[in-house]
Amino acid sequence: MNEIIRDSLAEALDSLQRFMAQESNLVAVESAAKRMAAALAGGHKVMSCGNGGSLCDASHFAEELTGRYRSNRLPLPAVAINDAAHITCVGNDYSFAEIYSRYVEAVGDQGDVLLAISTSGNSENILNACEAAKQKGMWVVGLTCDSDNLLRRLSDVAICAPKTNYSDRIQEIHIKVIHILIQLIEHELAIN
Repeated sequence: MNEIIRDSLAEALDSLQRFMAQESNLVAVESAAKRMAAALAGGHKVMSCGNGGSLCDASHFAEELTGRYRSNRLPLPAVAINDAAHITCVGNDYSFAEIYSRYVEAVGDQGDVLLAISTSGNSENILNACEAAKQKGMWVVGLTCDSDNLLRRLSDVAICAPKTNYSDRIQEIHIKVIHILIQLIEHELAIN
């Protein structure tokens, strides 16, 4: 058991170090945070979506903005597309591929930002949400892996975790990025 623990932590450390070693990743995180902060300062909102663990990350991102992160402050408008009634309604009446795009079409506004999370970068429902966001005049931030994937190409800025054999390493980078984005948004808005 001790060997599994040490190996897992070493893999996570290696993944984080590879992510940090690419200056383009740091630039992408800063660019995304500045765009999100500008949208929020302009009276717009940030929406987020993902599948499975990535939906949990999308929800965590939104609740940190509407609730609080490290200190008390005014709530910020953020919406995770995680309403079970909406998801099952659209999944049943249309298709699973449209569960996020229909919500973006209904609630998204020009000037909003969509945080789209997919470890593979090729989840059809996430890509459809990005297309819907673009049609609404929204800005798209993609959280994905470092590969030639469709989310990376559709995003205005893509933040790409090192590609690994398992999605958990990618998700671990994503949650670190999400926390940094929140910290930077608060700093940009001078509300921390």
